[in-house]
Amino acid sequence: MAALPDAGNLADMRGPAPPTPPEAPKASREEVRFNRYDRDRDELISRVELMGSRTAAFRKLDVDGNNLLSFEEWAVATSQKFAGADADRNGLLTRQEFATTAPKRKAKAKCRC
Repeated sequence: MAALPDAGNLADMRGPAPPTPPEAPKASREEVRFNRYDRDRDELISRVELMGSRTAAFRKLDVDGNNLLSFEEWAVATSQKFAGADADRNGLLTRQEFATTAPKRKAKAKCRC
């Protein structure tokens, strides 16, 4: 039966550590923006991909569903947004009140790796 190597020689038997993989470069702001629109990841942005991100917002404003946004539809939505942010009902928005009008960011999707 062969003798087991002692603990001091085990490190020599394993060889050198594998190389560490290079770090991926951080995407620039424009790359992130491009990737947000390039839904099918073909490195091209179609008109549908570009406009797709605004479709839901448009549909919310187009209350009569005729695919046309009238000034009245826009004005009503904007007035309601203003009124909802004007917490003290004085007809003016402070910086804090205005900050509440910012679009709500969705939580980042978990990685599907």
